[in-house]
Amino acid sequence: MACPATAYAVSGRVTIQSGGVTRSAILVEHARLKKSRRPVVIILHSGNGNAGQVRHILGLEEKARSASPVMVYPEAIDKHWSDAAKPGETRDAAFIHDLIAKLINEGIADRHRIFIVGGSSGGVMALKLACAGNDDFAGVVAIFASLPADLAATCKPSRPVPFLLVLGTADPFVPFNGGDANLVDVKAALLPGHATLDLFAKAAGCGDGHTTTAFADHETRDNSRAYLEKLNGCKVPVELLRIEGGGHLLPRIGALGAGARAPEGSDRAVAPGMRNRDVDAPSLIWDFLRHLGA
Repeated sequence: MACPATAYAVSGRVTIQSGGVTRSAILVEHARLKKSRRPVVIILHSGNGNAGQVRHILGLEEKARSASPVMVYPEAIDKHWSDAAKPGETRDAAFIHDLIAKLINEGIADRHRIFIVGGSSGGVMALKLACAGNDDFAGVVAIFASLPADLAATCKPSRPVPFLLVLGTADPFVPFNGGDANLVDVKAALLPGHATLDLFAKAAGCGDGHTTTAFADHETRDNSRAYLEKLNGCKVPVELLRIEGGGHLLPRIGALGAGARAPEGSDRAVAPGMRNRDVDAPSLIWDFLRHLGA
């Protein structure tokens, strides 16, 4: 099928055997570049979601069309990352590693330019993978996620890993200051957002403090403000997009409202909170990845 956002991109399904189970992912690539190894961006959907849904919600292909990385959207089993909060090399972690190995072995992926992005419980999964210290990733983006507190002691990136965290201070599913998650696939106690950031800051050799940029408050009715915190003195970028008053909805510039479907929690009575309208998160995420070589 053709990719709606980029006419010269094609997408299809890739399947592999992992742990004795057939697993799949949507793979989007550019036909004119098929002979060369390319950067790969792996995007993990939220709990109760799927690959096609996160492809539509996140919209990174539109932002990345000039650079033409390979975009990969793995599917969880029955829409759930069942081991997103558990330690060790578990089923879904093994699937992602097997998928990366396939892309490298088939000459698709540049092993030095593999990036991972995850939202909600997919973000917890991305953090878990990044903490494992296996050198797979050239950059990590976690959206509306924080690391389970019981994994903090074992989170040991083996080298400086560029890291961007996106969190709202009024997220009803992922407490900004730490506490029990209320995600479909994750009920564990989570670290505060800054504590998760500090784990990657330590690996990156960051110094004290950070530099904060406030985005212009273009939409005062959304009751939120967006700030980008860049940690100082790091060997690689370590950043937090902090949405004061923001909920579990991806910040977008545009019409006011909380009403768009949340990436996770749509089966709950709890409202996802307000959407910030002062920063376009997909553009910011892509700029972060682009500067890393995606």
